[in-house]
Amino acid sequence: MARSILIKGSKKLLNAWAFYDWANSVYSLVIASAIFPIYYGALFRIAGIEKVSIFGGEIARAPLISYTTSIAFVFIAIITPLISGIADYLGNKKVFMQFFCYMGGIACIGLYWFSLEHIEAGLICYFFGLVGFWVSFAINNSYLPDIAYPEQQDRISAKGFSLGYIGSVILLLINLGMVMQPDLFGIQGEGAELIAMRYSFASVGIWWIAFSQYTFYYLPKGNKRTGERHHVILNGFRELKGVWKQLGQQRKLKRYLGAFFVYSMAVQTVMLIAAYFGEEEVTWGSDEERTIGLIVSILLIQLVAIIGATLTARASEHFGNIRTLVVINLIWVVICVYAYQVESPIEFYTAAGFVGIVMGGIQALSRSTYSKFLPETRDTTSFFSFYDVSEKIGIIIGTFLYGFVAQFTGSMRNATIFLGLFFILGAFLLLRVNKKAPD
Repeated sequence: MARSILIKGSKKLLNAWAFYDWANSVYSLVIASAIFPIYYGALFRIAGIEKVSIFGGEIARAPLISYTTSIAFVFIAIITPLISGIADYLGNKKVFMQFFCYMGGIACIGLYWFSLEHIEAGLICYFFGLVGFWVSFAINNSYLPDIAYPEQQDRISAKGFSLGYIGSVILLLINLGMVMQPDLFGIQGEGAELIAMRYSFASVGIWWIAFSQYTFYYLPKGNKRTGERHHVILNGFRELKGVWKQLGQQRKLKRYLGAFFVYSMAVQTVMLIAAYFGEEEVTWGSDEERTIGLIVSILLIQLVAIIGATLTARASEHFGNIRTLVVINLIWVVICVYAYQVESPIEFYTAAGFVGIVMGGIQALSRSTYSKFLPETRDTTSFFSFYDVSEKIGIIIGTFLYGFVAQFTGSMRNATIFLGLFFILGAFLLLRVNKKAPD
């Protein structure tokens, strides 16, 4: 029996779209934030080395993973518009989304064999896991105006992020149980904790691929382009050129993208460096307390973010999206100033709690606000590629500037004040979004 196509705005379709956050968010928490960084550092500590030979040269562990991440984001920034343009042109963006989802999931499973002896192969898996996550997520974002009406977009965007936070926390708790009590999971012998971490990487890939099937079952194939389809790749670039021209005619959309680029640069940098800041700048009693404290803070951010996403969606209904985003940016400024003087674990947990509230809110509302500003178009994937590329370029610039300021001044604390300036500028640019042009 053939499956009926769900109509735009239907509850089942909206839930299926939001559920992809549940499927793929385990990557960003378990791989990017929690278990993999600990595993990666443990390999070097156990081996008693700080540098490793790779591709004919020697490099320290910290810059190695940092450079790999940066190269991956450069690749993502280049390939996302290309894939988006082709997907819109062919009208089969679900196929591309599935491809990058499965590629990312398989790469996570491949991290099970990550070792210093085979560091090149391990980094390749890390690279493609990162690419699979961000590109498939970008395509999923582009479905928002296709599956939801403007009045539905804030809530369903927030629901997606909330599902992602809940799902990722559930799997992380299971993985932490495996790492802290490997015997209970039948993992024994020397290095049981590291083996448990490797199992957690595989669990991310399996979770990601398995739960994404619900989303793929109900999502439409995409908007099919009319006319002849020759030189598909070239036409993908032509679609992007057309979108760029349309941006020039969409004053609100163009201004919003500029504001988003600035404050998102700071938001994404905070997400990537929060654990490193806590490890270096907070006074912990012991190594064990440091590890437990950082994990607790990560969980706290995830759980509080659920509340933040929901509250922000409701605030936007009463005060409007732009005003709400301005207030959130100003709250970020206060957090950056507070982080400058954080020293004790309690102060760090307090900062993490407030970060969680505004983190969930600003991500969900930014996505739905952009969707609302889009003109009537079938090229939603290409339009969202600009949104996602802005975010990725911001990550590259933000992390570089943060590292430069921290190195130049000798303190990560000074870099937090630097990030606060971006939030001030972001709030100012947001105030210009609804400003009428002079006659």
